[in-house]
Amino acid sequence: MSTAKTRRVLSLSTLFPNEANPRFGIFVARSLEALQRDTHWEAVVVNPIGLPPVAVGRYKALQEAAIDGTDFGLTVHRPTFPLIPRFGGRLNPGAIARAVMPLARRLHAATPFDLIDAQFFYPDGPAAMMIARELGLPFSVKARGADIHYWGARSYGRKALLETASAAAGVLAVCDALADDMAALGMDRAKITTHYTGLDRDLFRPLDHTGLRATIADTFDVPCTKDETLLLSVGALIERKGQGLIIKAMGGLPDARLLLVGKGEDEASLRKLAKEVGVADRVHFLGSQPPSSLAPLYSAADMMVLPSASEGLANAWIEALACGTPLVITDAGGAREIVKTPDAGVIVARNCRAIAEGIRQISERPRSPEKVAEAVGNFSWQANGEALAAYYDRIV
Repeated sequence: MSTAKTRRVLSLSTLFPNEANPRFGIFVARSLEALQRDTHWEAVVVNPIGLPPVAVGRYKALQEAAIDGTDFGLTVHRPTFPLIPRFGGRLNPGAIARAVMPLARRLHAATPFDLIDAQFFYPDGPAAMMIARELGLPFSVKARGADIHYWGARSYGRKALLETASAAAGVLAVCDALADDMAALGMDRAKITTHYTGLDRDLFRPLDHTGLRATIADTFDVPCTKDETLLLSVGALIERKGQGLIIKAMGGLPDARLLLVGKGEDEASLRKLAKEVGVADRVHFLGSQPPSSLAPLYSAADMMVLPSASEGLANAWIEALACGTPLVITDAGGAREIVKTPDAGVIVARNCRAIAEGIRQISERPRSPEKVAEAVGNFSWQANGEALAAYYDRIV
């Protein structure tokens, strides 16, 4: 039985799944899905899609995906806005606001909203601020990591972040460490609420190891044996995630095999690096995988390794731990808020030697999957949605 809806939020999110990118921003979709399903808030999503003057290649697919619909139990609108790839960063908030404003006015006139919400700090946040001012509504904005660290390092970006935070009725951060970074940038720390990610507890849980590696070997054509140390790294294949450091560390770990889940601009260079290090036969690129495939991969692995240069709170950390798989991660973002006990894994320096040593530490001290999973015992999408509803209630 669904909960009666007494309040409405218009959620603006450039991070949201669509037909061209079904995994993009999945955590935003799941959070708003839980809000809609389990609380008295009704969420209407506006997912602006940026398109250049001539939509070719991946932009052609995005153009075809820019259709309204119902996804994750949510009404989703996908207006397009003009985009100058790589060079239009400072223009995007205004372009999004102009594209969304007529739709926002129409929706608000039909059934009024109580709040405007931005699920990413830039460019979503400044755009939400403009829309909220036009409609005379309070607005909220959420920080996830890269939006603060990347845009905060640019003078115009930092100015926009600070103006948005100052005008917002409330500000969210995915972890305490990110909230501290935001305060160091000049935001009011007392105004920032930590809102941890959620977790599908039915899917991400410790699975019986028996037969898992054989299944993975058959599914992905990977020679995966029970005697090897199986490393898993889940994340976009970009320099910030540090997969290259793992590959280099593999040179001193002859009994280790690495599975890389994700796609990104660094794939070609990572493949080349694996050949140069002499470990190409033990490094496997599995591409993007749906959650149903991730859970067995996590459970089959001896550890999840992700030496990021920066993070907010990586969903892959939480999913791996929930499957009973300890972490080898760097001291980025909310790492210390998650790895609180030896059962959860180790935090290492961001260099090959430290990563290799962390892998050896985990290998030499087997952990009970159930004990590992206790590190994220409080995470669920229901808890995430309820916490979001409580926060919204406080600021409207």
